Amino acid sequence: MANEIVLLNVSGRDQPGLMAMLTSALAAYQVRILDLGQAVIHDELNLGMLLEIEDADDTDPVLVALEQTSARAGVALRAIRISSSDYADWVASQGKPRHIITLLAAGVSSRQIAAVTELIHRYGLNIDGIRRLSGRIPLDRGYDETRTSIEMSLRGDPSDSAALKADLLAAADELVFDFSVQRDTVYRRNRRLVAFDMDSTLIGAEVIDELADLHGVRADVADITEKAMSGELNFQESFRARAALLKGLPESSLVTVADAVKLNDGAHRLIRSLKHFGYKTAILSGGFQYVGERLQAELGIDYLFANRLEIVDGVMTGNICGDIVDAERKAELLEEIAISEGISLQQTIAIGDGANDLPMLSSAGLGVAYHAKPVVKESASHAISNFGLDSVLYLMGFSDRDIEQALND
Repeated sequence: MANEIVLLNVSGRDQPGLMAMLTSALAAYQVRILDLGQAVIHDELNLGMLLEIEDADDTDPVLVALEQTSARAGVALRAIRISSSDYADWVASQGKPRHIITLLAAGVSSRQIAAVTELIHRYGLNIDGIRRLSGRIPLDRGYDETRTSIEMSLRGDPSDSAALKADLLAAADELVFDFSVQRDTVYRRNRRLVAFDMDSTLIGAEVIDELADLHGVRADVADITEKAMSGELNFQESFRARAALLKGLPESSLVTVADAVKLNDGAHRLIRSLKHFGYKTAILSGGFQYVGERLQAELGIDYLFANRLEIVDGVMTGNICGDIVDAERKAELLEEIAISEGISLQQTIAIGDGANDLPMLSSAGLGVAYHAKPVVKESASHAISNFGLDSVLYLMGFSDRDIEQALND
């Protein structure tokens, strides 16, 4: 007794109970469902079912029963017989590596989709599925008022990962969108810790610049920063030199700056969602502990590591207490926290904007350059340049529905 494999495609107006009607028509025969998938766009259904009919003599009666059921439901049915060798090849292809591309734009346009999908094809990947993560777009809202995120599931390995990223970056700059390319592994679906840089990432300011401004030495601090960026000074040397310029500044200036700094867009939404979903959070900062403590209390951050200014008799001495949290220390701290939480580094996410964040971003399972300088954006695996911090939730695979449920519970 030979079996037969049949691929069904059902399309038409979506309606309650359609799947029950179709599977009931199969129940009288020896039919095994090998695979199925369904998508509905604007109440129009596209349903695929791959069937194994164990007795080939039943194939025609099965198809007749399905055609009659489809006719009663007012939907179109197409059946394609699949050879055993084609089916075996298809099964074998499921073992190929998988990747996820997440696309984020102010209303995704056909040009953006065309650019991304052309590159997917050029580098030898195949799209298996597409999922919209953002909510539906009202027609009375313009592109600038919307944020659209689409997740594409890809099969295969890119022929040249570095070239794919470079070409996607060029397309993103030209067509104004953000993207992420991630290997689809068990770790991607089980991240447990999110670590933030503080200055210009979690908050929209560089605290040392604001303190220098209050002390009238902002230009001098900026000059040292420029030397550090040009390679004349390393981070530790430049940080101590800048802190020394704050000598004599009253401790109350920290309160003034902490009161004035604002969280970057989407920070509250992101951290509230993370806490709801059970993630641990950390601030790993080359900035100052006092401002970090204020944020930790406000946001409920689990871990905080930053630099402490020495203060004597209510006045800054210009010295730093203890070791400086620099680029290498941030990466070390991320690993230490992961170990203490009993998780893999692949289960961590790090978000930062500066060159001193790169080791941390590289160590994390998902490293996100947030509104970063070009050298950081090019070096990091993932970047968000056009939207708020809560966009990171899309890179994690959460939809707007998931996020709103978390915020409303």
